[in-house]
Amino acid sequence: MSLANIFGLIWNEVSKIYIQKSTWIMYIFLAVLIIAVAAITATTDGANKEYGEDWQEELQTENEALTEEMQEEEFLVDMNTQKIEMNQYHMDNGIKPVSYDAWQFVIENAMLSSVISLLTIIVAGGIVANEFRWGTIKQLLIRPISRTVILLSKYIAVLIFALITLAFLLILSWITGALFFGVAGGNPELVIRNSEGIASVTAIGEVISGYGFKLVNLFMMATFAFMISSIFRNSALAIGMAVFLMMAGTSIVQFFADKVWSKFILFANTDLTIYDSQIGPVREEMTMGFSIGVLVVYWIIFILASWLVFTRRDVAGQ
Repeated sequence: MSLANIFGLIWNEVSKIYIQKSTWIMYIFLAVLIIAVAAITATTDGANKEYGEDWQEELQTENEALTEEMQEEEFLVDMNTQKIEMNQYHMDNGIKPVSYDAWQFVIENAMLSSVISLLTIIVAGGIVANEFRWGTIKQLLIRPISRTVILLSKYIAVLIFALITLAFLLILSWITGALFFGVAGGNPELVIRNSEGIASVTAIGEVISGYGFKLVNLFMMATFAFMISSIFRNSALAIGMAVFLMMAGTSIVQFFADKVWSKFILFANTDLTIYDSQIGPVREEMTMGFSIGVLVVYWIIFILASWLVFTRRDVAGQ
């Protein structure tokens, strides 16, 4: 089979995803969610705070006010201490704080990648199972195309959907952020708190890092849901099982955190941002290299299980 035919098959699968009204409803929902988050953030005190030429004096005054606040309200100690440390870092390193803008809104919206994972699970969970539910599997398999190529085209179509949706989140977040908060610069310098403490980073670098880590989790959840869809003929079962495990994954890991083998659980390794934050992995001996290795093994298992079941399934009764 020629490469052009394979690309044509992939395009056909992608078209089948985007021709459905439910797909566009997903995008509308995501757009409304992004705008709602921007509107709520815009009403938050200090969201649009700007510092003038004497910004160092302003930060010093702010630190004094935060210190007095801590003395009056003990529950504010941790939060205010972190803010004071951030302000001090700005002053010690001569980095003027930039006002909240589109770049920071995009960075914070990386958390919405969990919504994209949910949408991708819905698509992946039905892309194979629905062929059986709709009774179109026979028409698909009688074509002079191997089952392996058909399965591959569907898998690639799911990944394309996930990438397009993540890009949609990123681009619309930046546009919405620019409209609500403006743009502080082409690539402003930001001060953040990571695994090494407080550090300065560029906005674009932080966007690439944050969304890149989220892409790994999205990739694994899409593959997991695709496997379930390939194994089970019921799309509702495939979607429900994948969504349940995605939601309960963190709780499962925390429940078995005291066990040495807990580090091999899929959901203990999907969120690689833990290695770039102060949260840390579930087990101290875990490293990013270890987690990537575990994810590769899981990926191979998911793909192999999908292929074995799909290529050997009897569809005579369909």
